[in-house]
Amino acid sequence: MTTRRHLLAALPALSLAACATPRTGGRADGPVRDLTVATFNIWHDQGDWRARLPLLEATLRGANADVIGLQEVLQDGDSLPNQARTLADRLGMQMVFSSVDAEDQPRRYGNALLTRLPILDFDWIKLEPLDDYRTAQRIRCRRADGTVIDIANTHFHHTGEGGAIRARQISHLLDWLPDDGTPLILVGDLNAPLDNPEMAPLCARFSEALRTVHPDQADRTTLNTALGHRSVQIDHILYEAAAFTPVEAAIVGDQPVGDVWPSDHFAKVARFRTV
Repeated sequence: MTTRRHLLAALPALSLAACATPRTGGRADGPVRDLTVATFNIWHDQGDWRARLPLLEATLRGANADVIGLQEVLQDGDSLPNQARTLADRLGMQMVFSSVDAEDQPRRYGNALLTRLPILDFDWIKLEPLDDYRTAQRIRCRRADGTVIDIANTHFHHTGEGGAIRARQISHLLDWLPDDGTPLILVGDLNAPLDNPEMAPLCARFSEALRTVHPDQADRTTLNTALGHRSVQIDHILYEAAAFTPVEAAIVGDQPVGDVWPSDHFAKVARFRTV
């Protein structure tokens, strides 16, 4: 099942002058403009949401990303406005949300993409198997130099023994993603390290930004061990090497303020140069 929404009228176009960083060299037709992308599992309403919100905002503001993928986003009627909408409003960004929960339900859980770039198209799917209640979403954006890119965001099955479920989700995702030559970056909480067997089809198409820029950090955890999680890197920023070159990548949001952590995951951020 696929739902498509054209958002040109609904979403305001924001100026890119403040967020595009021109850099000289590499191309004869003008300066190269970088693209910064982040991903963050925000842990829905667990912990103290009111105390965590400013920490999440500060982490994402510091990342200064053009596009942000969020996972574990919750809205719950009047008691909890959509968390991604709250963050988008604070950051001055546009937001699109996808959930298996019906739009008229007060409580909805899913994924969101935030962006400063003009959105040309938005699409999303319910990932197979449908009883795992997972979605993937994609926006097509126009950059300041006129080039068009796709950014996709997803959140795979979470159990360690669920490799077969993740493999089915990966197969469905890859079949769904456009293959029309538009440069693509995929972000999300994939709930598995990249050396798991089920991740091989993803690795055949994509490279991972942090691994490329900092190979020594390939095993650094993105799960917050201070909150009882195992040490493993399961949050990823994947890119097509033919279209993008990562020039910076980092794990951020990995420090508490007092005894409050932004989330039970750490965020990732990567800056790319168009090849």
